Amino acid sequence: MITNQWDERYAADEYVYGTEPNDFLLAEYLRIPAGGAVLCLADGEGRNGVFLAQQGYQVTSVDASSVGLAKAQKLASTSGVHLITIHTDLSDFDMGENRWDGIVSVFCHVPQELRMCLHGTINHALRPGGIFILEAYTPDQLKNHTGGPPASMSDRLMTAAHLENELSACAVISCRELTREIHEGTLHNGHSSVVQCLATHKVHTS
Repeated sequence: MITNQWDERYAADEYVYGTEPNDFLLAEYLRIPAGGAVLCLADGEGRNGVFLAQQGYQVTSVDASSVGLAKAQKLASTSGVHLITIHTDLSDFDMGENRWDGIVSVFCHVPQELRMCLHGTINHALRPGGIFILEAYTPDQLKNHTGGPPASMSDRLMTAAHLENELSACAVISCRELTREIHEGTLHNGHSSVVQCLATHKVHTS
């Protein structure tokens, strides 16, 4: 993730991905234990983190853009909720052990090597009963031109097979590819090819 690129993108007065939560998160967030600690990866301007805080969760939003996180704090303030924000590159971020009741990854498109590392630690970071919620673009999205990484960054796109392999330490509840209409601000807008994944903490016995 290139900080300057994202700072420039978020410098607009508008919330470029809108202020409403992602549809898949909205449909599935109640799977996260009520009032629990939730980590939002690459939360940008904070729309998903603020929504979860409004539902009573204790939310930490992580992003590489200080500009985006400043807008997230502004959104949290106007919404009357508390949001912890951490400005860091995900390659430097330690999710910890047995720390989160929910981890949310919404259009968090990072290089494949980093993604595999992050996903490999999800089960370790989740508490028993914790839930991982992900939506991302698939390679088919390249033909739609309605959001997501360009062809030059195609390794950041995900398939269900990728995710089932990368999340093998977790218990995968569902993982499917589909096309749907997305209307999230000006930058995610139109017919889209996505993968949606739910996984939960799996206890490993030695």
